[in-house]
Amino acid sequence: MQKKEAFLSIHRQGFVRVAGCTPHVHVGDPAANAGEVLALMRAAEARHVDLALFPELGMSAYAIDDLLLQDALLESVDESLRRIAEASRDWRQVCIVGAPIRRNNRLYNCAVVIARGKILGVVPKSFLPNYREYYENRWFAPGVGLTGLEAGVAGQLAPFGTDLIFAASDLADFVFHAEICEDFWSATPPSTQGALAGALILCNLSASNVVVGKAEERALLCASQSVRCLAAYVFSASGPGESTTDLAWDGQAMIHELGVLLAQGERFPKKNQMVVADVDVERLRLERMRTLTFNAAAAAAGHPETRFRRIAFEHRPAYEDVGLERAIGRFPFVPGDPSRLDQDCYEAFNIQVQGLMKRLEATHGERIVVGISGGLDSTHALLVACKAFDALGLPRANILAFTLPGFATSEGTKSNAWALMKALGVTGEEIDIKPAAMQMLRDMGHPFAKGEPMYDVTFENVQAGLRTDYLFRLANQRKAFVLGTGDLSELALGWSTYGVGDHMSHYNVNGSVAKTLVQYLVRWVMKSGQLDESASRTLLAILETEISPELVPAGDDKKLQSTQSKIGPYELQDFNLFHITRYGLRPSKVAFLAWHAWREASRGVWPPGLPEDGRHAYTLAEIKKWLGVFLHRFFELSQFKRSALPNGPKVATGGSLSPRGDWRAPSDGNARAWLDELEHNVPD
Repeated sequence: MQKKEAFLSIHRQGFVRVAGCTPHVHVGDPAANAGEVLALMRAAEARHVDLALFPELGMSAYAIDDLLLQDALLESVDESLRRIAEASRDWRQVCIVGAPIRRNNRLYNCAVVIARGKILGVVPKSFLPNYREYYENRWFAPGVGLTGLEAGVAGQLAPFGTDLIFAASDLADFVFHAEICEDFWSATPPSTQGALAGALILCNLSASNVVVGKAEERALLCASQSVRCLAAYVFSASGPGESTTDLAWDGQAMIHELGVLLAQGERFPKKNQMVVADVDVERLRLERMRTLTFNAAAAAAGHPETRFRRIAFEHRPAYEDVGLERAIGRFPFVPGDPSRLDQDCYEAFNIQVQGLMKRLEATHGERIVVGISGGLDSTHALLVACKAFDALGLPRANILAFTLPGFATSEGTKSNAWALMKALGVTGEEIDIKPAAMQMLRDMGHPFAKGEPMYDVTFENVQAGLRTDYLFRLANQRKAFVLGTGDLSELALGWSTYGVGDHMSHYNVNGSVAKTLVQYLVRWVMKSGQLDESASRTLLAILETEISPELVPAGDDKKLQSTQSKIGPYELQDFNLFHITRYGLRPSKVAFLAWHAWREASRGVWPPGLPEDGRHAYTLAEIKKWLGVFLHRFFELSQFKRSALPNGPKVATGGSLSPRGDWRAPSDGNARAWLDELEHNVPD
């Protein structure tokens, strides 16, 4: 297989395509129901679905009461299952259908798992509802405690019991479990045990009649079970055609992963429908591996994997490019939904404020020193400081803000810094660091001090170091402490001057905030009416300024030193940062996700308020290039800086590189394994 084909295959990238199917139900007519199931299976096959889930008792219909005890009906169900199994021989998908199954003179409400002509297994419903409108004990025997058994179904002898999970022998992490409707309303859902035994995809065949408010309850249960079990949860409920003698049905179908809704169908559909999503089973496996409480729960439960039968089947995936049935957010730290973005900004800002308030109280401090460059990070840190001082009843004049222009400071950023300090009512001062920097360069014998235009790293770091040196000494002098401003993205890329430089402070409120989120936090403060018109205009000007350290003078082209031209677009690097550190994904998979997220500006959702000219697209070659830069800088160059970070609050999930928090790594590591994986598996 060519590298490009392998790269674009969802199966090579750790995904399994699942579908929640809602067929039109024919009351007490298994043959007709089999026809509806087969029609949806054909549609699922055309969409390259790996696992198709159908509703509870879909082969007979759910609300048929005593007809369930009629042998003619049950014989028709068995024949219909035989028909489905036969039709599935040449299809790649696994399907799970609901059917009443006879065994040992009892009738069970079951999930029947079928693949490539074979009945892989039969799972009976554990918990039978027998309250209010439910009366299942009249017809069915409960499945609780039935393990290690077999049952004859559709002319085949198949494993039968509540101890079954199903695993593809030729597709890693395609492992699933089935439970039925009431099972996950119970205090001890069988899917919890299935997950602890290794299932990554949890399936619920449901009838679940609808009443007002019940759809929200189902969604809550699906989402919470997917979070608690670190799994995907697929739910399919009975819909059109089901008997409405005393009940009604809405055909709700949903797919959740780690609490996030991936796909949902139309409620009260008039005809067959199917919702499809690609589940990231590789990510689920990695999340379980790093969440040790999940494995502790398995131990506390007596290791369910020792009691479950793992039913292996050959899936035979084609490893072809079938697209991606899943939305990939461009900005993992910035949600696209306006209400969620507003909530995240509110929480992030107030987490930072609370952290600074506690540090002020703990140090009995009444003053802070902060450097203001006119850039995003220092602007946001100053906004946080103002809010914290207001909450503590301290005057903003006790915020001692210094702008420290160097050899390349532009008039625009300096004027923005002064406008901001004045608008916020803090104490502003300016110290020109050029004379001290020139003296240091002269003492060192640096060519720049002799008039030569040498702008090397020493030239840059002399300025960065002096700025922080001044801030610390000013803090000593004014009985204050230094507030750090550097953000998470800079820490990830090592884009800071170590020690006596912007790397260091007494407390850093921005250390867990990605650059892309900083921009939206500044926008949120501006748009939420917390500042007057003058301050808001200044914030807008800062947002529109090119991100630059302003340490190297502009060249003949008059262009400022550009951070992103050196270390890559922050929007891409924040994407890489999140997926590599939060989930531990392979570089090639990160590139695959980035390509689907960023390849076309016209596709997908953008965060609200982002101007049209800020909506970028990237080629796969660009994605690979900047991901390589990230891997080299993150794994090989800059861990020693992260190992000596000042204190600061964790703000976002996947947003801490503190050696006391989310990330611990050797300072003398290397990036070879990650760079090799990127080069070998991502086409140019």
